[in-house]
Order: sequence, then structure tokens, then C-alpha cells
Amino acid sequence: MRLSLKIQYCCLLMLLTTALCAQEKGDSSKIPPPKSFITNHQGVFGGKIIRYKATAKETYLKNDKGDSVASIWSVAYTQEGVTDLSKRPVTFVFNGGPGSASIWLHMGMFGPQIVKVDSDAKKDDGAAPYALVENKHGILDLTDLVFIDPVGTGYSRVVGKGKGEDYWGLKEDAASIAKFMRSWVTEQKRWFSPKYIAGESFGTTRAAAVANALEKDGQTMDLNGLVLISQALDYTGSTSIHDNITSNLTYLPSMAATAWYHKKVGQGKKLEDFIEECRKFTYDTYAPALYRGSLLSAAEQNTIAEKLAYFIGLDKNYILRSNLSVLMHRFQKQLLAGQGLAIGRLDGRFMGDEADKVSEGPDLGDPSDYQISGAYTAALNHYFASALKVEMDRPYLTSNDEVGEKWRWRPVPDGQYWEPMPVNVARQLGETMRRNTAMKVLVASGYYDLICPFFDTEYTFARNGIVPERVTKTYYEAGHMMYLHEPDLVKLAADIRKFLTE
Repeated sequence: MRLSLKIQYCCLLMLLTTALCAQEKGDSSKIPPPKSFITNHQGVFGGKIIRYKATAKETYLKNDKGDSVASIWSVAYTQEGVTDLSKRPVTFVFNGGPGSASIWLHMGMFGPQIVKVDSDAKKDDGAAPYALVENKHGILDLTDLVFIDPVGTGYSRVVGKGKGEDYWGLKEDAASIAKFMRSWVTEQKRWFSPKYIAGESFGTTRAAAVANALEKDGQTMDLNGLVLISQALDYTGSTSIHDNITSNLTYLPSMAATAWYHKKVGQGKKLEDFIEECRKFTYDTYAPALYRGSLLSAAEQNTIAEKLAYFIGLDKNYILRSNLSVLMHRFQKQLLAGQGLAIGRLDGRFMGDEADKVSEGPDLGDPSDYQISGAYTAALNHYFASALKVEMDRPYLTSNDEVGEKWRWRPVPDGQYWEPMPVNVARQLGETMRRNTAMKVLVASGYYDLICPFFDTEYTFARNGIVPERVTKTYYEAGHMMYLHEPDLVKLAADIRKFLTE
């Protein structure tokens, strides 16, 4: 009897010890196995019938102790029947934010099926049902595709002892995506395959940072190319705030293009000709005027204001009261103020009817965001459930404000001296291009993008050590997500095809 009690006591002690250990390990024993959903499909891409496998799955990232600390959700489309994988490229795709899932490029540009919204930006997406169509301009005939949702977006999350702050930062984010890419390439035996990244907005910031991170950690993975859609490498040129002269310059041609689109200026002139005229004014006249500031005479200020009114369609006196520097959120509200409308930031073609007609900036948010988000969210959830047979126990987060709110922009470790300054990964890109002489870059810019202006692309890529001979710049008569505009979806797809095959 005593022996039995002693054995029971020992067993109880062992159970308590095991429970305490599990608690100390962050309940890692309770982490469920990663989920995976595999389906087979067929479609026509580039005029060819392509059989492909879709793998929607969780991949667990581990820390140095081997504990699972984060789950990365990805959807991979890989061609079936390929005998020589060394000749089959793979392109990793993600959006930006920080805090955005890959839904936009997945359901708008690269996925086998895409959602249709009004191409001319004149109608809201309304309510369900929406149109999900075969992507006639997809590129699965040229490359496999892997859509990645960073931690905190989509179905990706921290697990076990993982913490959001381990991933929500400029360098932390790049390190986690680089780790995922290496894991995927190793698992799929694709180290010899040509490798590309396609990113949009902050996703271009991430793309440059990841390309740099892939050169480190004892597992160098050189990329063949980057597709940067609405680039954001140097934030100086895409941050419209007081006293930021660079942004006054980089935004002006986009303001002019948008004012032209809304028929406020430049009528009778081709868009490209009007933009070129604005470029010359920006370089030759506007830049030196801004640097002179209050040293300009009243007559000189009046001359500059008249010319700015000619380009951006605002009242000359309003421009004078703005000290010749109209901030972007004010331009959004002022351009169509007579019609009581505010224009979009991501895409200046969109317009929103706001109750407050005299607020300083848009009051409802960005019409080029809220007028398409319902369609994209519904389409992705419908597509996952019906085509990919995905069954998850939590919602797919198309965006997550918490990620952005807690984001760490600091590019150096704690304790190391650093004076805050605008984010800039452009020099990292230049250094990576010089070390990896095979890597080329495609930069796609929309004329009506009022958050990542096309002139900032030209400004950024003319410096920072970037190798111009291996950079291709393309332009589109749309905004940040130029593929919303059907003609530019066709053009962008053709430009990417050319980039991948040359």
C-alpha cells in the first residue's frame, strides 16, 4: 500500500513538473500542427494550358532553441509536370502596410482568379455578389508564384513563445520573410530555380530589405530580380509634411497629372507632354524657389504661384497662403472642392462625397481604399473556400492596424546610437545590386498615385548607388494599384512578362 502511494506521489510530481515546464515554454505543447490545403487546377496562361497545384498552408518559423514561434501563411501555385525545376522560376509576392496581407496582388494582379471592380473608378464596389473571373493575363506559364502574408496579417500569427515585436519592425520583418523564403526553397528543392520578388508599396521597402537579408546568415540566396510596384524606398520623397522640400518636389508632377485627369488643367495637351512640362518646371524653377523661401520677392512668389496654379488647378491665392507648398491631404480636398468631393490618395481618379465640405483633408478616409475593399475581401474569402478548400478557425485579416501601430522603424539594435530620420532602404538596394550583378529591377509607377509618386521613383533611382543600366521604369494611367484599371492591368502584365523573359 505504501509503495503504491509512493508511486502515485511520484507520478503526480512528474505531471506537475511537466506542466510547469510546458508553462515556462509558453505552452508550446499546445501548438496545433500546421494546416495545409492542397488542390489541383488547370488554366490558360500566356496562351498555354497549365496544370498547377495550389498549396495553401501554414509554415512554422522556429527560434534558435527549435521552438515554433510564428506561423506564416502562404499560397503557392506550382506548375505540374516540370522535369527540370532549375529552369522554372519562382516569384515570391507580398503587399505592404506595414500590416497588409497579400490579398491585393493575389486577387487583383497575379492570382489565377481576380476580382473585377470598376475600371474607371467612377462606381463604388457596392455590396455582394461580386465578379470573380479567370485571370487572362496571369503569368503562371512563366513562373511559379508564392503569396506570403507577414506575421499579423492574413492567417499568419505568433505562436508559443513568439511575440509580435519580434516581427513587427523593419529589420525583424525582413529577417522573418527571408527565413520563410529559404525554408520554402529548401523544402521544395528549388535552390537552383531563378528567384524573384514582387512587392507593392511598403512591400517594395520589404523587397529591398529582404534582398539584402538574403545575403546574410550563412545562407546566401541571390535573387534574379525585383518587381517593385509603386515603390517606397526613400520615404523622404513620399512624406508630405511641412518643411519637407523634397516631398514638395516629388509630389508636384503627380498633382499635375491628377489635375489633368479631372480636367482642371492642361486641356488640349497629352498627359505625357503636360507631365514633362511639369518635370522641367520642378527641376529648373520650383526647386530653387523653395530653397530660397522667404528670400523670394513678392513678385517672384506671385510668378511661382501662378505657374503652380497652371499645373495643379488650385487658386493662386490659396497657393500663396500655403507658402507655395500645398500639402497632399489639402490637395485631395481642394482640387474638387467646388463639387464637394475629395479625391483618393492611393489613386487620384477616385472621388468621395463627404458630409463636411470644408475640412482640411478627406474626412471619410481614402475613397480609393473604401470603394474597393469590400469586393476584395469578399472575393478572397469566397475563393479560398470554394476553389482552394481552405478551412480555418479564425478570420483572414486583410489588414491589421495593430501591426502598424507597434511597428519598429529603427534600423539598428537597441543601445546602438541612431538619430531618427526618414526610412530609406534605397542604398541597401544599390549595394545589393552591386554585389549581385545579375539582379535586375522593374519599377512600375502610376501617374495618379498620390502616396508613392512616380517622380519620387525618378528621384530615388537617380541616386543611392543604384545601377541604372539594370533598372526598367514603367508608367501607367492609374494610381497605386494600377491593375484596378483594366488597360493598365494588361500593360503591367505585359511589362512583367518582358522583364522575366529578357
